[in-house]
Amino acid sequence: MKKSASLLRLHITPTADWKLRSGHPWLFSESIQKQNRTGTTGELAVLYDRHDNFLAVGLFDELSPLRVRVLHRGKPAVIDAAWWRNHFLEVVRRRDGMFGPETTGCRCINGESENWPALVLDRYGPVLVLKLYSAIWFPRLQEIRELIISELEPERLILRLSRNIQEIAQKKFKLADGQVLFGVGLDSSVQFLENGLTFEADVIRGQKTGFFLDQRENRKMVGELAKGRHVLNCFSFSGGFSLYAARGGAISTTDVDLSVHALESAKRNFALNKHISEVAECIHETVQADTFEWLPANKGRQFGLIVLDPPSLAKREQERAGALQAYGRLATNGLARLAQGGILVASSCSAHVSAAEFYEAVRQAAKTSGRRFEEMQTSGHPSDHPATFPEGQYLKTIYLRFEPDL
Repeated sequence: MKKSASLLRLHITPTADWKLRSGHPWLFSESIQKQNRTGTTGELAVLYDRHDNFLAVGLFDELSPLRVRVLHRGKPAVIDAAWWRNHFLEVVRRRDGMFGPETTGCRCINGESENWPALVLDRYGPVLVLKLYSAIWFPRLQEIRELIISELEPERLILRLSRNIQEIAQKKFKLADGQVLFGVGLDSSVQFLENGLTFEADVIRGQKTGFFLDQRENRKMVGELAKGRHVLNCFSFSGGFSLYAARGGAISTTDVDLSVHALESAKRNFALNKHISEVAECIHETVQADTFEWLPANKGRQFGLIVLDPPSLAKREQERAGALQAYGRLATNGLARLAQGGILVASSCSAHVSAAEFYEAVRQAAKTSGRRFEEMQTSGHPSDHPATFPEGQYLKTIYLRFEPDL
């Protein structure tokens, strides 16, 4: 990359230099030692070490203490239209052959871990959903839009925005969360396949991009463990774990969630799959309640398989200790509802809680229960959700099988 006077050039601290060379994708404002001029959000920033050697190029954010998000590192490169196209195709082609025709929902681009910082692109059949987590993308959104349309040829492209950037999106760029960037508008949710099951995704108003695609493999595993069991799905969202369990031969499934909207979606997902005899025969119950309150209050209920999959309990580092206590309490209360010979499946999506800390919290609850158990397995991110740096490693799940009392 040429040292043009117009380029925004930043010289960074030795500590930040080491972190970037180690693969970390973020540069914070306090790590900038020298800057040749004032930067604007969304422009390219070239990063140099103290010896004036090129380190990386990223997108500058004047609005955030996370000042630069890295796009490219290593040898200097010309960031032009051809580079953007190659950069895009390199990532999306990694999914070629990853899924068969029975799975039409997947993540196409997974943010920083694939050098597309603060951006994810999800596919739901013919509909693509672009979610942005930083204003750095607004100045080049049209360019990214055209790239997605020309290379992936979706029927529709939907824009989703994180809450922290919705105001600036509206005021400065006339963009809105749920806006249709390409194709005709949507009156309802879209449908897609996951391992042969049909699901709906509310891509306009739903959480994330409309569905939690990252739990695909854990849903599949729960389906394989559910035969002949009564299954409790806590923080159930739209009933994904329950539907897999039903197809796997569960006697009954109980969805517990605070959101009526989510529970109604779960009912629709079951209805979409009623042609599968096991789903039609499974008793599906929905309960609108706070899981933290419902578990200790329903002492008469026992289940052969319990899934605990709460939303993030630590959105910032200061909440980490409280989150670990909450995970332990959840596991303890869940085990009180677990029948003899039952299986507990516990997940965390809190990036500020490490896998080791989370697993230990659940294991400790199991040990404290006094019941004999074996650890079946742990799991992390699926193949279409790679995580290449610590803050990106949010998903972890542990499976414990409890032996019947003697």
